[in-house]
Amino acid sequence: MADKMRISTLAKEMGVKSGLILEKCKEQGLKHITHHANTVEDKELRLIRSLFRPSVPPSKKVGTKKTAPKAARPKKAPEPVKHRRLPKKTVKPETVEAKPVKSKIVTLPDSAKVRTDGKPISKFIRPPKYIEVRRRPPFRRYGKPGFRGRTGHWKKAGGPHKEPAVLPSAEGLKFSLEPPVSVKELSSKLGIKASSIITKLLMEHNIRATMNQTLDGDVVVLLGMEYGAEIDMKKPQEAGQAIEKEFEELLSRPEDLIPRPPIVTFMGHVDHGKTSLLDAIRKANVAGEEVGGITQHIGAYCVETNGRAVVFLDTPGHEAFTAMRARGSQTTDVAVLVVAADDGVMPQTEEAINHARAADVPVVVAINKIDKPDANPLRVKQQLAKFELTPEEWGGKTQFVETSATTRKGLDELLERLLLEAEVLELRANPKNPARGVVLEARLHEGRGVVATVIVQDGTLHLGDVILCGHTYGRARAMYDDKGNAVEHAGPSQPVSVSDLSVVPDAGEKFYAINDIQKARQIAAKRQESLREAGLQARQHVTLENLYINIERGKVKELKVILKADVKGSVEVLENMLEGLSTTEIKVRILHSGVGNITESDTILADASDAIIIGFHTVLEDGASNLAEKSGVEIRLYEVIYDITKDVKSAMEGLLEPEQREVALGNAEIQQIFKISKLGNIAGCIVRDGKITRNSLVRVRRDGNVLHEGKLTSLKIVKEDVKEVRQGLECGMKVAGFDDLKVGDTIEAYEIQQVARTLS
Repeated sequence: MADKMRISTLAKEMGVKSGLILEKCKEQGLKHITHHANTVEDKELRLIRSLFRPSVPPSKKVGTKKTAPKAARPKKAPEPVKHRRLPKKTVKPETVEAKPVKSKIVTLPDSAKVRTDGKPISKFIRPPKYIEVRRRPPFRRYGKPGFRGRTGHWKKAGGPHKEPAVLPSAEGLKFSLEPPVSVKELSSKLGIKASSIITKLLMEHNIRATMNQTLDGDVVVLLGMEYGAEIDMKKPQEAGQAIEKEFEELLSRPEDLIPRPPIVTFMGHVDHGKTSLLDAIRKANVAGEEVGGITQHIGAYCVETNGRAVVFLDTPGHEAFTAMRARGSQTTDVAVLVVAADDGVMPQTEEAINHARAADVPVVVAINKIDKPDANPLRVKQQLAKFELTPEEWGGKTQFVETSATTRKGLDELLERLLLEAEVLELRANPKNPARGVVLEARLHEGRGVVATVIVQDGTLHLGDVILCGHTYGRARAMYDDKGNAVEHAGPSQPVSVSDLSVVPDAGEKFYAINDIQKARQIAAKRQESLREAGLQARQHVTLENLYINIERGKVKELKVILKADVKGSVEVLENMLEGLSTTEIKVRILHSGVGNITESDTILADASDAIIIGFHTVLEDGASNLAEKSGVEIRLYEVIYDITKDVKSAMEGLLEPEQREVALGNAEIQQIFKISKLGNIAGCIVRDGKITRNSLVRVRRDGNVLHEGKLTSLKIVKEDVKEVRQGLECGMKVAGFDDLKVGDTIEAYEIQQVARTLS
């Protein structure tokens, strides 16, 4: 029977490591031997032994376990002599020769690790580049150069070479960030360790920060300058703003655009027949169903005439109309001003005119109740002419139509005039685009859940589309038109009722049809979270104190005012005085003026138009006071007329652009240039005049010519950062983005101061 033996047993017998035997087997092509537990046959066993015993005489034949007598078996290899690993001298072979000794240990390659007398060694004694001499020093635990402890490994004396410390820098980087910015995000953008940034914030700016803490935008920009990077802080985008921008940027081919029906809003005084006139147009009886005959909700109706459609909106007064404008949704294309021929122009009629002008929509006047005996259309035209609504037959631009809801007189003519206005406006839309529009009203229905009445402004809304509307979302599970019929599609200017939204949206909210419900859910959740954090979605309105901050509308700026007084004479005087304050840069615009108390309607108009309300010898009603406090509208009451002009003039002066003046701080002369890797050139200067501050703007001059204008990245005295350096002191300066500095150049420091201007 052939002799067999495990690799581990063979290694123990020969006094070598199993790994060395496995390497030899691999070199000889014995690929099946891969583990120390593998067994080898007699033939392979002889081959392996021959590799490790090249000097054994042929007469000494190693027998197997069964055939070889007990005495002939090889004796166990003696234990190798354990030498202390503390040589007195460690020299390289090429420079010093080893001394001849009785028993010398040399280092051989891995392929021939044997002693000079042919006997195997048990372990690797020294790395190849060292030779150990037999003579050894006495054992010492510490202090030998190049030796790490008793059981440590060898290394070159002197320790590892340490690179000189280099200050972190991001010189030349340019990128943009959107707040909030955390220390971790800034670290990844700059390529600098977060620990370095945290240390710099604490030591130089006295700001305690953690890795996930957000930083102020000014601090981020300042850190970028100190590290040599240019960071542009963008304004934070509201959740879903990207989707709204995509819809605004949708391009339509001219052949895809089709004329869309005009959206018309009926406005006017209470009980002047707005809803009755609309009933007669659509041949319904809506007014009879309303409590007290007054409209309590928004209605949207589509009427066809001569093969063309007109969409009508009936609103409860002007509240919904202004609420929509306050949310930025310009829904109405044309406003129909309904005036009763027997009553004439009333206070709410005047308010409706101001609302329509603030919305910048064309007005068509419908003189209603023309069938009454005391009707006087001529008086109505004369009254409206004072508000710059002059009939076309008088040389004006406003279209007047005499109507009667009872006899249906003038209804066809009114529809024709509205279609004519639509042609002038060139109202077009692309039905192939995704739908977008405005919510007119919304309520919670017992059987259908959240039901929202929407009007599509562009595109087509399909049944099952995902709708994103403010902080609510959902699918259009069911759609009904204005007549209550179920529909599957709603094109441009078509009003429909949509079911299955998550929560009740606000009137005037814009809606968008998107193709990803998960994305809609995320955006709605973010908006709802921001609403919870804010507590109230209140807009910041204009006040006399914040005019300079909040009003900047192009080259000509406006101060919008709603004026109420006790008598008509005071109103006229105040109008003339306030309008007389207008200049070429600032204009006072009286949106509405009237006699009487300040009402809720005045507050709603101011809320929608970002105007202030000025009252002279008048009273603020309770409802208006609560609404103004809730919406943030400023109301000022005066007893002395000159106080009004004084406050308004002061507010207008705040609208003027401040004058910018350059103030010189000092100058310094460059005496030496220090070139530092990764930081650039540092100018060693002496301040000749004035002072140099760390935040100042600088100019680099050479021979009287300006080479560069910019900011200082750093300002130091020796190695300490300082805020300013005064005359006669030496300092080091780094100019941001400019390294072409030479000895003899002058660095001028200056700052820009803003000086308030006055109307005079």
